[in-house]
This record gives sequence, C-alpha cells and structure tokens, in this order.
Amino acid sequence: MIRQRHGSDRQYQVDEAWEEHLHGMLGAAWPCSLGKRADELVTDIGALLETQGLGFGRFTYGCFSDADRSLCRAVWCTVSHARPGIVVETGVAHGVSSRIILEALNQNDHGHLWSIDLPYPIDRRLHAQTGAAVTDACRPRWSYLEGSSSQRLPPLIAQVGHVDVFIHDSLHTAKNTLFEMEQAAMAMTPGGVMLVDDIRMHDGFAAFCRRHPEYEAIICPSADRIGMFGIAVKRSRISSTRRML
Repeated sequence: MIRQRHGSDRQYQVDEAWEEHLHGMLGAAWPCSLGKRADELVTDIGALLETQGLGFGRFTYGCFSDADRSLCRAVWCTVSHARPGIVVETGVAHGVSSRIILEALNQNDHGHLWSIDLPYPIDRRLHAQTGAAVTDACRPRWSYLEGSSSQRLPPLIAQVGHVDVFIHDSLHTAKNTLFEMEQAAMAMTPGGVMLVDDIRMHDGFAAFCRRHPEYEAIICPSADRIGMFGIAVKRSRISSTRRML
C-alpha cells in the first residue's frame, strides 16, 4: 500500500520481508545463500574504488550515489536466479550495480548487459570515474551507451527485441522513471523483472504499477533506511494476491 503525503515526497509502506517475497516472485528457494556473495562483492568493489582514490556510497559521484547494498543484493539475486539473456540498466556512475550484474552474468555463463548513461553534467572531471568499478574480466559482456535514456533507450529496445531484466537508476523524476519503465515494458515478457531505485520522491513507480496490473510489485528499504527502491515482476496473468500500490 502507498499513502500519499503532501508535496513531491511519497511515503511508501515498505516490505520488511522483501528478500523472501522477491524470491517467491522469482520462483526461487528461500532461504537463499546467494545474498552473502553479493555482500562480498560490494566489499570488494569498495576496496577497488578506494585503491583508485574514489569514494564509495552516497554522494560520492558528485551529488549522485552508488547503488545501495540492499539494491545490490536484489540485483544479484534477480540476475542469478532469473538467468536473463538481456539486461538493460540506466545510470552508471561508478558502475557498482553494473559490476554486480556482470558478475552474476559471468557466474551464469549467459547474458549481456547494456548500460545507458549520461555522464555527470556539472563536473566533467568525474567522467573518468564512470564505470570505475567494472573490471576488465567483466567487460566482454558489457555494452556502454553514452547519452540520455530519452535518446538511447527506444532504439536500444528496438535493437535487442526483448528485455528480461531492467534496472532504472538514472534521473529520478516521475516523468523519466515512467518513460523508462514503459519503454522496457513494451519489450518485457512474462517473468521479466524491473528494479527501480529512489522511488520515494515521485509517483512514477506507483503510476506504472497502477497502469499495469500484470506486474506484481514490492517496496524495499535501502540498507541505511534513507531511501527505497521498487521491484516489479511481470506475470502471465493478473495475480489475485498482487500487492496493491
């Protein structure tokens, strides 16, 4: 359930058992031992960025932040269990979520990631940091597309034909979030998963779910409890147990 609050901020009722429910939505067993590997990767990524003299976490890429540990766990388990062939993400920054996705694809020995990113517009010196967390071993499965999602996403969707997993972590406005989700939805078959970061400040995620009852959605808290992200899984039919938004 979502409760509307005055202003642009939205107060969502988070699902404290989101990891268990995500695995149920994916048809994967719970408890799951894979989350521990995600935590290890996040630690390794932090150490790698530190060796490059870079920060890691919130507001370390200009005013932007790296993917939260909880989002990383969600991305890791989704890609590991769903075994997608085509993954599309928007927003890269240091490439933390990109690295997590690529490590899972390598583990699966299957799939490719396309990342759309408009480098930090205010300070061009940060452009050299883009994707710094992605190692050479991961890059064969990675295609990086520089530019805005409004320009890059529609032709990419047309090129790849379908999307198995979509991650939104670019401009967090209702208009942009809804645009990206609708684009991905046009190419997403049943079983496809969307993970949408920083949903609290606008109505985009909730609006998409209201428009698309074929998606089952959960709201997940960030590890530091500051933010939250949404997950939506496309069903073959509308579920009677769908969590309402």
